[in-house]
Amino acid sequence: MSGRSGGVGAALRRGGLRLASLPYGLAVAARNRAFDRGWKQVVRAAVPVVSVGNLTVGGTGKTPCVEYVARFFRERELRAAILSRGYGAEGGRNDEAMVLEENLPDVPHLQGPDRAQLAAAAVEELESEVLVLDDGFQHRRLARDLDVVLIDATNPWGYGHLLPRGLLRESPRGLRRAGVVVLTRRDQVEPSALNRLREDVARLAPGVPVAEATHRPVDLGNGAASKALETLRGRSVAAFCGLGNPEAFRRTLLSLGADVVAFRTYEDHHAYTRADVDDLRAWAVRLATDCVVVTTQKDLVKLRLPDLAGRELWALRIRLDVGAGKEQFDRKLEEAVRK
Repeated sequence: MSGRSGGVGAALRRGGLRLASLPYGLAVAARNRAFDRGWKQVVRAAVPVVSVGNLTVGGTGKTPCVEYVARFFRERELRAAILSRGYGAEGGRNDEAMVLEENLPDVPHLQGPDRAQLAAAAVEELESEVLVLDDGFQHRRLARDLDVVLIDATNPWGYGHLLPRGLLRESPRGLRRAGVVVLTRRDQVEPSALNRLREDVARLAPGVPVAEATHRPVDLGNGAASKALETLRGRSVAAFCGLGNPEAFRRTLLSLGADVVAFRTYEDHHAYTRADVDDLRAWAVRLATDCVVVTTQKDLVKLRLPDLAGRELWALRIRLDVGAGKEQFDRKLEEAVRK
């Protein structure tokens, strides 16, 4: 997808993927046109709905943003509920739901394929006053009062192609439906690249407010215990994760002064098996005695392990830190619930 692989074989595979993206693009365009023109039914909930979504598959940082939005409403004493499709769930809650429930225990999280039905249940059974739709930009059946669209500054346009040739779920022109755009991981790109991205967004969605955010590490957690981030500075670190954007996790560890001597990745929403755990334990045994083992909160909530082969296992906990454009972003959230 990235185009970094050279040779005739890689070029042929990219060509095949591009051909496959044509019918996908036509289907997505037809679906959006049907909603735009009112040919497809839209269900409106009895309370305001704020959607957090993106244009690409992979890790743009939706979960920290969903937490930010839900926390924003809870701090204003509104009963919020989170609605999500539940991708990656294995007969129960998926990793994102478990992270959100751990960080926001007083905000219920409903999962299921029919978000309109979930919205009705949240209002009628939980007396919710505002609904946060997780990964909802392409889920257009449920009407929303605000679309928050995230763009990962490290790979904003998904290699410039629709699925499966690239990572785009729909054309970047869909950004015109956004109510506010948040550029995530803005600290991991050069200022010149960030300026070009701002210009692209202004061209695609003129007049839409743009905020910029980083994924700010908070601490290292493991159940009830926690450690300061300074623990990693100058230390050898072995890390693993199952994320849509694992490189962003590695770069965050490096920014904290960690010496990442070993790094393992799994597919996004990876469901860890007993064999995976045994393999991780064997991996941990081979590490130097002073090496710190770190994963993400999304991974640790699924593993529920205090250690690997006697080595403490820590999760790097992060929060969305909105910088430039925060006032406009927060104002949009307030306006959404005043309608």
